[in-house]
Amino acid sequence: MGDSCGCGSTVDIRALEAGQRRVLMIVLAINIATFVMMITAAIYSGSSSLLSGSLDNLGDALTYLLSLAVIGASLRAKAKVALIKGLLIFGAAVAVAIQISWRLAHPEVPIFEAIGIAAVINLAFNALCLWLLTPYRFGDVNMSSAWECSRNDLYEGVAVLLAAAGVWLFDAGWPDLVIAGGLLLMFLRSAWRVLRMAWRSYRDEAK
Repeated sequence: MGDSCGCGSTVDIRALEAGQRRVLMIVLAINIATFVMMITAAIYSGSSSLLSGSLDNLGDALTYLLSLAVIGASLRAKAKVALIKGLLIFGAAVAVAIQISWRLAHPEVPIFEAIGIAAVINLAFNALCLWLLTPYRFGDVNMSSAWECSRNDLYEGVAVLLAAAGVWLFDAGWPDLVIAGGLLLMFLRSAWRVLRMAWRSYRDEAK
C-alpha cells in the first residue's frame, strides 16, 4: 500500500538527498583543508602549479557549498548554481593565467620537495573525494558538475606530481610553468563543459 500511494518514492528521494548532503559536506571539509595546505606549500615553494591546485581546491570548496545549498531545490535553481560553478572554474583559470604571466616575468626554481609532498597528500584526498562522488556522477546537473570538479582535481594532483619531478630532474622552473599552463587549459575546458551543461538545463526548464 505504501508503494501505491507513492510513499516509498518519497522516502527514496529523501534518502538520496540525505546521502548527497552527507557526501558534499565531507568533500567540502576536505577541500577547505587541502586548500590551506596547498596555498601554504605554494607560497613556501614558489610553485605556480601548486598555486593553481590551491585555487582549484578553493573553487571546489565554494562549488560544494553551493551544491549543498540547492539539494532538493528545483532543477532550474540547480542549473543557476551550476552556471555559477562554471564561472568559478573560469575565474580559477584567469587567476592561473595571471600567476603564469608573473612567473614568466620573475623566473625562479621552485622547491621540488615541498611541491612533491603537498602533491602526494592532495592527490590522496582528491582520489577519496572522487570515490565519494562517483555514485552521483549521472545524477542531476548539481551533482554531476560536482563530480566534474572532483575529477579535475585528480588530474591536477597527478600533474603537480609531474611538475615536482620535472623541477627535480631539470633543476629549472619551466616544468612547473608547463604544468600550470596545462592546468589552465583543463580549467578552461571544464568551465566550458559545466557552463554548456548548465545553460542547456536552465533553458530546458525555462520552456
